[in-house]
Amino acid sequence: MRRNGRLGLALVVLAAGLIGVALPAQADTFNLTSCHISTGCPPAGTIFGTVTLTTAGTGVLIDVVLNDATRFVQTGSGGDSLFLFNDSIAGSTVTGVTTTLNGATTSLTATGITNQPPIMADGTGTFTAAIQCSNNPCNGGSTPNINDLHFTVTNATLAQLETTNDRGNFFVADILCGATVTGCAGQTGPVDVSENVNVPEPGSLLFFGPLMALAWMVGVRRWKRQ
Repeated sequence: MRRNGRLGLALVVLAAGLIGVALPAQADTFNLTSCHISTGCPPAGTIFGTVTLTTAGTGVLIDVVLNDATRFVQTGSGGDSLFLFNDSIAGSTVTGVTTTLNGATTSLTATGITNQPPIMADGTGTFTAAIQCSNNPCNGGSTPNINDLHFTVTNATLAQLETTNDRGNFFVADILCGATVTGCAGQTGPVDVSENVNVPEPGSLLFFGPLMALAWMVGVRRWKRQ
């Protein structure tokens, strides 16, 4: 009985060890749904895009993807920034900012800044970090040629970047609504994430869950036989 019990325990420990080694990077996804466009907003529940944060070594990869032909712009109502978030972490920086249009890299370059004095976007509160245009003009709706942003925040964790500001908001994008978005087509203004919609990685549950269950069943069966 002692020998078989040890075998069952070993299987459980092995499964736990495999989870620790092979578990994919954790990712959290948020929906941009809160509208602060002064000229009008679409019906409640409209999703303007998503913000996905994925652990990447000692930093976090952030992907901001807009829906329905909506584009990023940079206006005063959006804090003169394409995207705003909360980052007052000592030693944290933004690297590798990429701008894309329908998946293709554009010529527009952008830079990221952290640990800033309060940056205000209309109706959304203040933020301490931003992604901003650094070469091509992107003010107003005259040059709406990007719909995705991709960048890495160094020396940070998901928990540190998934914090709300003074208004309870996580992230803000300054946008030009797509032509098919009812209620705000062709209008510019900020939209934000005010609710956490966490989408867990499915791989760990689909594969390692059954592995743990199998290890447990084998251990219990051997124990009962004794």
